[in-house]
Amino acid sequence: MRDAARKSPQRAAALPVLDAEFLADPSGALFWPSENLLVVADLHLEKGSAFAVRGVFLPPYDTAATLAALGNLIGLYQPRRVVALGDSFHDGGAGERLDSGDRRTLATLQRGRDWIWIAGNHDPAPPAGLAGEARGELAIGSILFRHEPSAARGRGEIAGHLHPAAKLSGRGGSVRGRSFVSDGSRCVLPAFGAFAGGLNVRDAAFDALFDGEAGKPVLAHVIGRSAVYAVPHRLCLPD
Repeated sequence: MRDAARKSPQRAAALPVLDAEFLADPSGALFWPSENLLVVADLHLEKGSAFAVRGVFLPPYDTAATLAALGNLIGLYQPRRVVALGDSFHDGGAGERLDSGDRRTLATLQRGRDWIWIAGNHDPAPPAGLAGEARGELAIGSILFRHEPSAARGRGEIAGHLHPAAKLSGRGGSVRGRSFVSDGSRCVLPAFGAFAGGLNVRDAAFDALFDGEAGKPVLAHVIGRSAVYAVPHRLCLPD
């Protein structure tokens, strides 16, 4: 395992997908040590300004907060490549609303590394003038990175789009938090964006993706304050 992966043994948890050994970080990102590759999903940059255009005023700091969190991760893992799994921008006008300071921050994060923008349903193409390579999907060995999980069995698939969240029973009642979902064959990442919501992992949208192959239990890798906890899907509560 590379030095970058050893920097955070207390915060990241092992999350294998087929023959690839990933680390699930409490930020909601995946790190692939052997490829020195960082994966994030659903940044939804400029979601706040999109709501403001429609007269719904949210604090206008979501882009800065999301980029700051991403910057912390990049500083920690020092990835050679970053893959953003689509819906990185909330809509087609996000590039026009992205202010110059946030553009500079993003350019700094991209400098010196490969950056792949996977097409999402909110952003089929990244805004003009940004560095990075736009792709529909990306295959590395047995692993396929794409935005929306495929309806067919997705062996080796790493996707976003669904914004998974898990609800668990605790001593003081129930708690709900972002979650990775995986059966060891495919994985759906939580949304990374500051204003992105979450879909309960017990929702029917996940049923067709994880139908419980023999020997492959479905786990919700639930994000806590500083760690990721693997919980059997059957123990998660519906909303």
